[in-house]
Amino acid sequence: MNIRTQNRGRFDMAALLSAGVVLCVVIAFFATVFEPGLGLYAELRLAGAFGVLALLGVRFTLGFARNLPGDLALGIVAALAATLLVSSAHQHAGAASTGFWALVAGFWLASWLFVERLAAWKMRSAAVARLVNIAIPVAFGATLLVLWELVVTGAGVPKVLLPAPSEIWLRLTTSVPVLWADFQQTFLKAVLIGYALGCGSAFLTAIAIDRVPFLRRGLLPIGNLVSALPIIGVAPIMVMWFGFDWPSKAAVVIIMTFFPMLVNTVSGLAASDAMQRDLMRTYASNYWQTLIKLRLPMAMPFIFNALKINSTLALIGAIVAEFFGTPIVGMGFRISTEVGRMNVDMVWAEIAVAALAGSLFYGTIALLERAVTFWHPSMRG
Repeated sequence: MNIRTQNRGRFDMAALLSAGVVLCVVIAFFATVFEPGLGLYAELRLAGAFGVLALLGVRFTLGFARNLPGDLALGIVAALAATLLVSSAHQHAGAASTGFWALVAGFWLASWLFVERLAAWKMRSAAVARLVNIAIPVAFGATLLVLWELVVTGAGVPKVLLPAPSEIWLRLTTSVPVLWADFQQTFLKAVLIGYALGCGSAFLTAIAIDRVPFLRRGLLPIGNLVSALPIIGVAPIMVMWFGFDWPSKAAVVIIMTFFPMLVNTVSGLAASDAMQRDLMRTYASNYWQTLIKLRLPMAMPFIFNALKINSTLALIGAIVAEFFGTPIVGMGFRISTEVGRMNVDMVWAEIAVAALAGSLFYGTIALLERAVTFWHPSMRG
């Protein structure tokens, strides 16, 4: 496998991060790892010594070599250090001292260095380059979760204030039927139906505005007024109009997604220049032929921009709307009730499901955008 890395401008950062990791490990080796009375545990001393030797071997003995084995070895060292730190933190929760936090800082710097090295890779294979581009956010996100686990467990943060990721994961795995029912109620019904109706009606309204110019002066200000309505004030009204089930939440989603789609579509339909429209007229094209063959394709980047924005707004609107009246199911209902019961881990589990669903929804639209607007300069290369 061929690999090229960027050397210029990165040596100082790598040297600084490597020296910082070594310094943190040395501090941890001579400091108290946990509170006095609990002793210095051999596993963390071994982790510190291993970290020093591994880092010296990988970064200094190789002379900061910009090669694949050295960078991968650094990632393995960081993963092993994270495993040892997490296991030790769980054995002595709430008793962390200076040495422990020094090791946590060392792990953070080592992970930073590893992600920095990943970003410097220049792969000649397109498939491998895509895998590296996926690995960078995965490594970064995993580092944040480990730091969250270490800080919460080591400091003994009460579960009511902030549960550890391991506790949230346990709640996720043990509450799958409840989470699935909430997901069906909120996302598969309110979000998707409201999203389709809101974006579809806004798209048709934009076509009407473009076809009938005087509607631009009448409908756009009204659409702007509707978009400025506070969701907290609109949601109870929708519940009174459409009942407590998912249609009232879908109505809120329609209101939230209508204006972004309307404005972006109208702007996209005006994206074609006069020369292109004149060319279509020389071919004796009527309004609908020009719209379908020229103006709509030119408007697709604007339309997909609105679709991506609305993919997150729809989920937010549906969850907030469920705070104001819903059957005994739904993400918003579960969050509001479990907060009252002090089951914060369940609240975070619902948040995780919502974040995952929203990210997948956004990613699906982004992939569809690449397939439809492959000709656009932003999609090339």
